[in-house]
Amino acid sequence: MAQLAVVLLALFGQMEGTYTLERAAHARAVATAKGRRVGGPVVVDPAKLAWAGHLRDTGHTIAEIVTTTGIARTSLYRHLPPRPPEPVTAGGTDGAPDRDEDKATMPPRGEDKP
Repeated sequence: MAQLAVVLLALFGQMEGTYTLERAAHARAVATAKGRRVGGPVVVDPAKLAWAGHLRDTGHTIAEIVTTTGIARTSLYRHLPPRPPEPVTAGGTDGAPDRDEDKATMPPRGEDKP
């Protein structure tokens, strides 16, 4: 009986946690729908953020932008859009060695030991 009581209490605790998460998610959705911002206030200066975006577009690294603007690295990643992925080209035209050349010089697997 004691084990059954413990299992039931754990079940009720799990259900209450699930309901709490659902109520919080609903409250956030209602606040967002009404135009209210959810969370703490934004402390990043919009002018500094625009300058950081310009620096990123001109090819500066995140470390350089952090030292120049004084904005924290995590804030930069949160507010700046991610860079588009660089296109991948076939045939090794990007300066990387071609994989077929590496295979020709390397011995087959299992044959490197005499």
